[in-house]
Formats: sequence, C-alpha cells, structure tokens
Amino acid sequence: MAFADALEQIQNFDIADVDWEKIGIWPAWVKAMLAIIMAVAIGALTYFLFVKDLEVQLASSAAKEVQLRKSFEDKSEQAANLEAYRQQMVEMEQSLGALVSQLPSDTEVPGLLEDIDEKGSSSGLSIDSIKLEPEVAAEFYIELPIKIVVQGGYHDFGAFVSGISSMPRIVTLHDYLIEPNKEGTFLQMNISAKTYRYKSQGEQ
Repeated sequence: MAFADALEQIQNFDIADVDWEKIGIWPAWVKAMLAIIMAVAIGALTYFLFVKDLEVQLASSAAKEVQLRKSFEDKSEQAANLEAYRQQMVEMEQSLGALVSQLPSDTEVPGLLEDIDEKGSSSGLSIDSIKLEPEVAAEFYIELPIKIVVQGGYHDFGAFVSGISSMPRIVTLHDYLIEPNKEGTFLQMNISAKTYRYKSQGEQ
C-alpha cells in the first residue's frame, strides 16, 4: 500500500509546487531523488574538472614512457655494440688511409703521365697525345682529367686499358671512342682518364 501511495505521489508531483524553504519536510522519495541528482551532478562536474585532465596527462605520460623505453633500447643496443663500432672505425680509417695513399700529389703527376705513356708503348700502341685538362675540385679531393689519344690494334687497346687499371695509383677511364685513323691503317682510341689527388690544408 505504501508503494502505491509513493507511486501516486510521483505521478502527481509538480516541481512548481515545491516549497524550497521546507526541504526538511519533503517526502523521503523526493529527498532521495534530489540526492541522486546532486550526486550525479557532482560526479559529472568532478570528472570534467579533474578526472578528464588526469586521463589526458596519463595518456601523455604513457606515450612518453613508450618513447623513453624505445630510446633506452636503442642506446642499450648501441652500447652493447660499441666495441664492434670502434673496430669498424679503425678499419674505416685504415681503408681511408690506404685510399689516400693512392692519390698522387702535385709532384707525382708527371711521373703518372710517364707511367701512362709506358703502358701505351708496352701494349704496342702509338701515343698521339696525353694532355692534362683543367682540375675539377670536389669536397675532399681534386680531380685531374687527362685526355689520351692512341693508335693501334683493337687487342692492344685492351692490354693498354688493363695496364692502366692495374697501376698502383687510382686512375679511372671514361668516354671511350674507337674509330679508324685518318689513313685507315690503324684504329684510333680517344679516352678520358681521371686521377685524383687529396686536397692540401690550404686548398680545404
């Protein structure tokens, strides 16, 4: 019977008839509903004012933790391989030193030209010209182009190119052009050779 009375009171409830100054004598169910509404409102307000910001901070901290863990793993791997890296550096420095030693200095260029001339003669070729072209500067070295014109047989050209490639100094060959000479008696080969020298301190 009490439940039926309470249900009837809820159905007949009109908020305009509420006397806010006599809240102490309100029916129990009204007080309960008011308490629930206030609890929900306080909970929602607390969430939006405090908890939501904390969730954002937590997500940011979690992302930062993942980033720091990744950084730690990378640095741990680098530390574990540090000795191997040092050994690689030593080997690279040795390789660089070996390559630099193969770069002729200014005073060695005439000797290099003589070596090229000798390779041509020993290959059975007739040397028409060996001409130094203007230097081309790069970041760490200077390129020395050399234009070479020789005459002879096709197989002699192969021996000449092989001899140039086996020289102790670095010499690269480019832009081959083989055609009959003017008389039509031999083949003529125009070829561009490039050697390199290391930049001096003043040039760097």
